[in-house]
Amino acid sequence: MKIPFEQKYRKKYYQLLNEVFESNYLSEGKMVDRFQVEFSNSIGIPSLAVSNGGTALLSIFEYINVRGKDVIIPANTFWATVVAARRAGANVIYADCNREDLCLSLEDLKRKITRKTKAVAIVHIGGHIAFEIEEINNFCRERDVYLIEDCAHAHGGKWNGKFGGSWGFAGAYSFYATKTMPLGEGGMVCSNNQKFLEWLKYYRNYGKHIKNTKVSYKLKDGFNFRMNEVTAAFGLVQLQRLPNILKWKYRLTRKYDQIFQNRVKFPKGMLSGFYKYIVFDYDLKQETGKVFAKTDFGPTIEKIAYDLPNSSWIAKHHKCPPIYYGWEDSGKSISELKRLLLK
Repeated sequence: MKIPFEQKYRKKYYQLLNEVFESNYLSEGKMVDRFQVEFSNSIGIPSLAVSNGGTALLSIFEYINVRGKDVIIPANTFWATVVAARRAGANVIYADCNREDLCLSLEDLKRKITRKTKAVAIVHIGGHIAFEIEEINNFCRERDVYLIEDCAHAHGGKWNGKFGGSWGFAGAYSFYATKTMPLGEGGMVCSNNQKFLEWLKYYRNYGKHIKNTKVSYKLKDGFNFRMNEVTAAFGLVQLQRLPNILKWKYRLTRKYDQIFQNRVKFPKGMLSGFYKYIVFDYDLKQETGKVFAKTDFGPTIEKIAYDLPNSSWIAKHHKCPPIYYGWEDSGKSISELKRLLLK
């Protein structure tokens, strides 16, 4: 299967590439600024582009200074969340998830939080917003603990009109090749904390910041976490395509909802971006990768079974039928899909 990218959008991308070449800037030009503005407008939160989603997470952990402190992270996550916290010097504490949404459990968070806890990372799994985000946000605020939102799956996901990154101190988006909005690589940090965003402008660029052609320096520990102009141009086009990608996924999920009764079901006001369609206890003929079925980066199998029972259950019982944009069998009827997918 070829990468789905319609001709009209290819033409728009080529036009933007011409602008990049004419500008004479492959990096540190105006295309990144345009992409940041458009992305910020789309989710309603000020945002800055970085080289990838892992960098987005690392920058947040670095800024709030988790070195030597505990950061609570759900065991059901990709190891980028954990590696970013550890690289920033944190001691990672694993918390369990809920079976209903595969996201961080408030109940287990209450058991794991201590005076040493500096931050809590919540991961919006599969494209939807964590069902307990409001309660977890309030819980963290009451204890003066930072809430960080890992939005790597969350493109297009929202709850009562609010997108991923709207609740915590900051959110981190990924544009990796498999995401609902793929750029190959790239990331975005969103936050309403302007002091943090100003710091990030230096942090992502070796400690320098270019404004109106003037360069200023502030950080000694900045590094190269920039997004380049070509990637940003692609991002502008993919952002335009995203509504059509989501509509395509919604059409397929309406069929899936009639096939799979035992699945993640959303509360009122929740709209998923459907990075994954998650079902339980089905024997599938075709499926895509599971949502973090094992945690080689951290807890042992014994610890998962004893201390993280829901994460253990999720790993064994969930599967994901195909929902990636462009899947060639998506147009089949419900009965045909049922024969194609179920053993």
